[in-house]
Amino acid sequence: MSTPGFAKDGPGQGSGRYAAEDGPPGGSPDGSSGGDGTGPVTADGMMPLWAVSLGWELRRGRQVILDGQIRDRWWFDDRPASFRQLVAGVLEARGADVVGWWDPVAGLTFPLPGHAERFAALEANRTPATGATAGTADADRREPRPWTDRGGRGARQERESPGNGAPPPQAANPRSAADPLRRESAVSREDRDRPRPRAGTGRDRDRAGLLSPRPAGPPRAFDDVVATVHRLAASPEAATAFVFQDVDHQLPPGRPESNAGYLRLREAMTDAVTPHAARSGRPPYARNAVLCAVGDVGRLPGWFPLEDPRIATLHIGPPDPGERRLWLTWLLGEFNGAQEAGRHEVEALVGATDGMSGWDIEALARTSWLRDAPLRKPDKLLELHRLNVSVDPWTQLDRETVARAAGVLGTRVVGQSRAVDAVAAALQAAFVGVDFGGSGNARPRGAFFFVGPTGVGKTELAKAVAELMFGDQSAYARFDMSEYQQEHAAERLAGAPPGFIGHEQGGELTRRVQERPFSVLLFDEIEKAHPRVLDKFLQILEDGRLTDGRGQTAYFSQCLIIFTSNTGAEAVQDLLAEDGDEVPYSALEAHFTRAVEEKFRTIGRPEIYGRLKPGVVVFDMLRREHIVRIADRLLGQLTESVRERHQVELVPDADTLHPWITGRMDDPERRAYGGRQIRNELERLRAAVVAHFLAHRPPPGSRVRLGTGTDGRPWVRAGEGNG
Repeated sequence: MSTPGFAKDGPGQGSGRYAAEDGPPGGSPDGSSGGDGTGPVTADGMMPLWAVSLGWELRRGRQVILDGQIRDRWWFDDRPASFRQLVAGVLEARGADVVGWWDPVAGLTFPLPGHAERFAALEANRTPATGATAGTADADRREPRPWTDRGGRGARQERESPGNGAPPPQAANPRSAADPLRRESAVSREDRDRPRPRAGTGRDRDRAGLLSPRPAGPPRAFDDVVATVHRLAASPEAATAFVFQDVDHQLPPGRPESNAGYLRLREAMTDAVTPHAARSGRPPYARNAVLCAVGDVGRLPGWFPLEDPRIATLHIGPPDPGERRLWLTWLLGEFNGAQEAGRHEVEALVGATDGMSGWDIEALARTSWLRDAPLRKPDKLLELHRLNVSVDPWTQLDRETVARAAGVLGTRVVGQSRAVDAVAAALQAAFVGVDFGGSGNARPRGAFFFVGPTGVGKTELAKAVAELMFGDQSAYARFDMSEYQQEHAAERLAGAPPGFIGHEQGGELTRRVQERPFSVLLFDEIEKAHPRVLDKFLQILEDGRLTDGRGQTAYFSQCLIIFTSNTGAEAVQDLLAEDGDEVPYSALEAHFTRAVEEKFRTIGRPEIYGRLKPGVVVFDMLRREHIVRIADRLLGQLTESVRERHQVELVPDADTLHPWITGRMDDPERRAYGGRQIRNELERLRAAVVAHFLAHRPPPGSRVRLGTGTDGRPWVRAGEGNG
């Protein structure tokens, strides 16, 4: 990798030009650092590496479709430059005398000084003339005038008049030219003999002037521009280069007229020839360039870039580490605290800005002043820049609430003290802000893998964490992984690739995190997802980020990620049948931990388990002492619903209900379904309450009692007095 800093002035560098026969900067015609053309190519101040590749493709005789970061900021000749300025500069340095640029808004323009005039001169030499100048125009078309200076600083060579086959105008009548008196008298007789114009003749002459040919300017219609470019590129008499930007907006795919436009444009690209001026340099020789520049090549018809081997596609991605180092070296003085920063901080920022564009890096320097984040703290600077929020919910938590998080969560999730303690410890660590951070690669604030029997509170604990953290359960996002069993479903998380339906919408997961970076993310029943889907989580768990199909990155550094799984739960019923309530938690923990590890090895993803192993939390089975507490909570919710809807007080009879629900849940088959089975059993009580209200319509303010008989049948009776 090259040393950070500006490229030194010298042959091919620092001047903004190098001869058409030379290669890109770096010391060899091929653009490589080695003199034999085999060394590595590294970033320097002349141009980005993709621009070097563009020069190579042109010398291979190909036309190029540029796609990707065409609106980013780049550099050319040690100076920041837009994409348009950079490409135009490269094409001119390659020997193009005329560089034209077309886009749907401005039409055909010329980004370099003097190129519009050269284009007009080329068009004038090729446009048929009328009247007395027709012969001269024909001669010009037969013998186009060469340019003396490829860079445009000189003037055109004018041909001598005798060489065009026509005598000078004043040599036709030498006697009249030498006798001014005779010439003057002849003019006087002509004036005297000329008839006086009639009224309206002047108006007719002006009207005729409106219809007379005028000097032609650059064509404006797309078809006219393509026809003109085709004609110029197919002529070897002049070195030209034209770029069509955002042509996908002018020619939307799928329309018949669009296909015709793409065919004409491709013909202009493939019919281009090598100009005579280029053959004076070192081979191989480039043809006249006709390029396309689009943000996404997937928006072009598939056949356009693929069917012709003379057309290459060159993707322009974000700056690589060497190019980011170059940017940061140039912008170092723009950062807050640059004087105190050392090489270590700069290198840390080089790694942390992976995936960022040139504009993003410049905006990062502005963020360092806006948020008072000095360069010597790159992790904090990147966090403030990416999240763009002034209030961090993790630091806004009440200290007392964080300290007693285990107690708060324990009231929501019954009988899962081990899981509650593990989550509470993660919340406390996130509040304090101490972690193994490095190079700005911020991992999620916490990553858990909840495994255990079904219906024991795994999902409920995730909801409780979201409400504790943000005071709002909407900060909790649940992804049912049973919907991701197909291989192609992986694209739903991060978005479809370019060219596929739904590409513009992005991914469900990345869009959620971009909109709400502070979230609790629950991936429910992760064992049902396709292995390709699981691969998406590797980057999230390791680097805390995921890039969608549009190239936009979602950062998970402020998220709490929870995976749930029922792997191994099918054996719980057998364990209960053998030992009943005597099954110790340690035996359950060993059983589920072994089942999860075997599951990941079976699907060939042991590396995912390796990243999740520290966060594996085994939930306990439903114990007898927890059944009554869960039932009382559900009955309390039923009581509140009756009170709110009918203003009637529903009083559960604990003396009959507790023995009844405990007896129902003694069956190992029912116990294996956990808290969900308790709710299923209580459905019989809810149905009895509904039937009583339909039959008796108790008045507001009254009281009714709910219980079960000795036969297990529920009953609802009117209570004594008014509530």
